[in-house]
Amino acid sequence: VLLGSGLTVLSQPLMYVKVLVQVGYEPLPPTLGRNVFGRQVYQLPGFFAYAKHIVKVDGRAGLFKGLAPRLCSSAIGTVVHSKVLQVPPGTTKKEPVSSLEQVLKETSREMVARSAATFITHPFHVITLRCMVQFIGRETKYSGTLSAFTTIYQEEGILGFFAGLIPRLLGDILSLWLCNMLAYLINTYALENGVWALRPTSEGGKGFTGDRVSTMTEMKSYSQAVTGFFASMLTYPFVLVSNLMAVNNCGLAGGLLPYAPTYSSWLDCWSQLHREGNMSRGNSLFFRKVPTGKRYVWE
Repeated sequence: VLLGSGLTVLSQPLMYVKVLVQVGYEPLPPTLGRNVFGRQVYQLPGFFAYAKHIVKVDGRAGLFKGLAPRLCSSAIGTVVHSKVLQVPPGTTKKEPVSSLEQVLKETSREMVARSAATFITHPFHVITLRCMVQFIGRETKYSGTLSAFTTIYQEEGILGFFAGLIPRLLGDILSLWLCNMLAYLINTYALENGVWALRPTSEGGKGFTGDRVSTMTEMKSYSQAVTGFFASMLTYPFVLVSNLMAVNNCGLAGGLLPYAPTYSSWLDCWSQLHREGNMSRGNSLFFRKVPTGKRYVWE
């Protein structure tokens, strides 16, 4: 819990800027810069320029808006996740660790644990996003965590606490299965015989000898990292749609035109973003080329 809370605090400014970009808020005009090939292109403000603007308006503490409900979400989610995983899976015959059946069982248990944690903590996630989006219209509607619960319940009822839950759950589940199955395929077929690595010999360090690297130990972490990144890239549209639905038409300027129309459902939001070519909006915060032929709003 403490480790998760520390990482949450450190990553708060990054998430804050990402959410504002996902909504479509651009406080600064594009500037002329150069891409990785040295060619001049117009670029939207990156993370550091965006964060500097927030500090200019709200001070350094402004980068941590929404931190309290996010910390609650992180702590509660960690506890729920661990408690669900502690439930014994039942008496089944023991399978080899590398077998497909064992991977399916472990992934299924992890899916249940993550889904339970996501469902329980989603109200805090909604409040976190709305606290951040208040920066656009300078509202104070969701300033406190407890008062935010009262506001959402009075205006939207119970369903308001679960706005954007379905695409978030689908994205988490799809990302988990993609990551684990791709890692299993790589570990089983691409690396089943291990790989050879050159290590210094024990005799004075002169020369090298070939040692076989263990697939299930040293290489497994690398394959999971790669597949995790790949899975998160594929499922990013679910994250974007979920966040937009969480703030859509909630009485905040960031959830209304000109930033976002009123979506009838998350499928409607998905289809409109797809037509506009904005399915990856906010995915990159450092190299943001101005999209050709698209409109956006900046102050």
